[in-house]
Amino acid sequence: MEKQPYSLHNNIRLIRRGKADITQEKLADKVGCTRQTIAALEKGVYNPSLVLAMRIAKVLQVEIVDLFKLQKTN
Repeated sequence: MEKQPYSLHNNIRLIRRGKADITQEKLADKVGCTRQTIAALEKGVYNPSLVLAMRIAKVLQVEIVDLFKLQKTN
C-alpha cells in the first residue's frame, strides 16, 4: 500500500489578524514561544507540536480543526 504525502496548512495569520486582532509578539508571549516561531508557522515552514497548536487555538479562541488543516499533496 502506497503512503499518501500530506502537508499541514494553517489559518493562524488570518485568525490572528482578523478575529483575534493580536500581534505575533503578543501571541508568542501568551503561548510561550518566540515571535519568530509564530512567523515561521504562518509562513508554513514550521509545524508546531501538538501542545503548541492547542495553546495557539486556545489563545485565539478557536477550535484546533479551524486553525489547522491536513491536506493531501500531489
